[in-house]
Parts: sequence; structure tokens; C-alpha cells
Amino acid sequence: MPFQKVIIQGLVLDPLTQWPILVLKEEEASRLVPIWIGTSEANAIALELESVKVPRPMTHDLIHGILEKVEAPVGEVRITDLKDNTYFADIVLRPLRGGEIHVDARPSDAVALALRARAPIFVEESVFEKCTRLEDNTEALRTWLESLDPEDLGRFEM
Repeated sequence: MPFQKVIIQGLVLDPLTQWPILVLKEEEASRLVPIWIGTSEANAIALELESVKVPRPMTHDLIHGILEKVEAPVGEVRITDLKDNTYFADIVLRPLRGGEIHVDARPSDAVALALRARAPIFVEESVFEKCTRLEDNTEALRTWLESLDPEDLGRFEM
């Protein structure tokens, strides 16, 4: 199977840059995909992970609501590629009238939307391979990610 299901292992801050890192973990194995994301997207993900209700819809809530109203719900999210240290994703919509619609997205936005839609997240097998090569080039990152305590993986200050 070219895509592997992943779970959100957590959000952490890069100790060097202080940028948020979304850590995805393969559901049936231990491979990790660290994706550096923006602060706004990290906040959107953290709000949903922590079940924080906001008084008015945030952008990802709005998009989710629109898709539900037009009967084109999010079926799944796919992290499809890693090129030049940039990850790519598709949001797969499954309109009630049938078929699939693929929408290009940043992985952070796609994951924030998947959380709201309770949709599964998948990573293309080649992304794991490219990610491993990227981590091999930065042994300190690999060591740091592997040494994180599970409690550290949930920490992200909003």
C-alpha cells in the first residue's frame, strides 16, 4: 500500500528555532514525520487536539462548516510528497453525489481540517523514505525526536 495511516504524536517546539513541529507517527510502526509549521496553524491544531471551544469559528472551522453545508465532507488527508524540505498534502473530499475531489494544501492546514472532520491522515510511503534521509543528514534532530518523552509531545503553548 503506498499510503500509511498516521496519528498525531504531538506538537513540540524546535529547540533551536522555536518553530512548532507537528510530529506524525505511523499507526502500525514507529516511523516519524516531523513537519515544521507556522504558529497560526499550530494553534489551530492545538485548539482541536485539546478540545478548546472558541466563541466564533476560526478559519479551519469555517472551511469545515462550508464543506459540510455543500455536502462535500473531508474523507481523508494525504501527505503526498517532500521536495526541497517542503511537504505537500492533498485534502480528499468525498461529495455525497459521489466521486472524489483532491485539493492541494499545506500539510498543517490539511491536518487542522482533518481533525475537525474526524478524517484519517495518511502519509505516502516515499515521504517516510525521504524523511528518513533528511533525518539521517541531521543526526541531532533524529536523536532529539527519538528521546522525547510522551509528555513533551503534547506540549505547545497557545
